[in-house]
Amino acid sequence: MQLGFYFDQTRCTGCHTCVVACKDWHDLPPQTSNWRRVTTHEKGRFPNVDVSHLSISCAHCARPACATICPEEAIYKRNADGVVLIDAEKCTGCRACEDSCEYGAIQFGPGADSKAEKCTFCVDRLEKEESPICVSACPMRALDFGDIRALSSRPGIVTSIPPMPDAAKTGSSLIIKPKTAATKG
Repeated sequence: MQLGFYFDQTRCTGCHTCVVACKDWHDLPPQTSNWRRVTTHEKGRFPNVDVSHLSISCAHCARPACATICPEEAIYKRNADGVVLIDAEKCTGCRACEDSCEYGAIQFGPGADSKAEKCTFCVDRLEKEESPICVSACPMRALDFGDIRALSSRPGIVTSIPPMPDAAKTGSSLIIKPKTAATKG
């Protein structure tokens, strides 16, 4: 099985609750890493303006470039659920993984001795059969998770939208219901 995230762009209001919940749950210091990020995208000219939001974290790729490039084999993919994790004990902070991740998921804290960090898919919560904190916290229910095959069967979905990279390259485990002209409202 490969776990993945589902993001319904038609429901997201850009409130950043998912970002705050993630930082709080994982005790991430303020003004440092954001394991989940929300970006806002505007296009058009008045009076035909469109605003959309994108909530993204690590895509827990089927073929994670970060794991392939890590010289210490500190980044690995769990066989049971496909979640990509970092072994902080093995990480030397070389930053090769940071450059290889097209999603900008891998981040480093301040200081020369910082280690790679990123979304863990809340494996601590999964072990208790709970949803990742970003999914649980979203007031608009724009985020969901599950087996990527089941998520892929939902109607009107895609695997990437601008400005995201091509999902086929690494096998991103992120499914998106994009905001389109038909879904505005």
